[in-house]
Amino acid sequence: MSLPHPLGAHFSVAGGLENALFKARDLNCDAVQIFTKNARTWKEPELNQTRISAFKAARKETGISWVFSHCTYLINIASNDGDKLEKSRNSLASEMERSGLLGLDGVVLHPGAHLGEGMEKGLDTARKSINRVLAIDRGLFPELLIETTAGTGTSIGSRFEEIGTLINSLDRPEAVGVCMDTSHIFAGGYDLRSLKALDETLLAFNEHIGLSRLKLIHLNDSKPGLGSKKDRHQHIGKGQIGDSGFSAIMQDKRLHSIPKILETPKDDNGTPMDQVNLNRLKKLAQG
Repeated sequence: MSLPHPLGAHFSVAGGLENALFKARDLNCDAVQIFTKNARTWKEPELNQTRISAFKAARKETGISWVFSHCTYLINIASNDGDKLEKSRNSLASEMERSGLLGLDGVVLHPGAHLGEGMEKGLDTARKSINRVLAIDRGLFPELLIETTAGTGTSIGSRFEEIGTLINSLDRPEAVGVCMDTSHIFAGGYDLRSLKALDETLLAFNEHIGLSRLKLIHLNDSKPGLGSKKDRHQHIGKGQIGDSGFSAIMQDKRLHSIPKILETPKDDNGTPMDQVNLNRLKKLAQG
């Protein structure tokens, strides 16, 4: 029986953006996440027609159904530093344009950190940032996906109420969805370790955000425990969420059609782990 879940992982684009798609095909993936630029620099790469055509041809050849990009880690759309905020807004706009030209399905963005200004002020700054970026869209941009966070430091987005408030305050809320990271929400205090726990968490998500906005799931086990506020990914079934939690996730019909991306460690003592983790998820989906 074929599985309904579009499954995949984050892949390197070393040697060309299209290379990530061929790596994904080799692992029988239906979904892919990439960085369209160096995630640790502000420098924005040029994306000429040759590169765009090569990527689109590779996507057609590989048949990958879903492709997402992840914004650079430097972006903080809630920053209280004027220069950093301006760079963040410009970088997000560039990422949205680049991903649109590539025909990607969504752009994943961390909602930022208020850096001591308080949650209300941070959410307002994030709102203004997203509004400014979406205002320049002329029908090219893919969907912007706000990622849940672990709650480390002053970060925004570890509580569903925060993300719901942010999206509902936007000028174009219909242009924004959510990426739920299992490790992050577990660290933020939302339990996933049983069918009952998952159901309660999804009910809370639906109440504050709406399940219709859930467009992508990052499947990561968590090294620290529930409510730790620490972002430490682990292999599927080897962390605190465990096989029971991922079995619940993979068997919940509400989540079947939502693309799911691994961001787990790539190797374990020299053993490539993407295939191991993907196989584990497929087995858990079958019960």
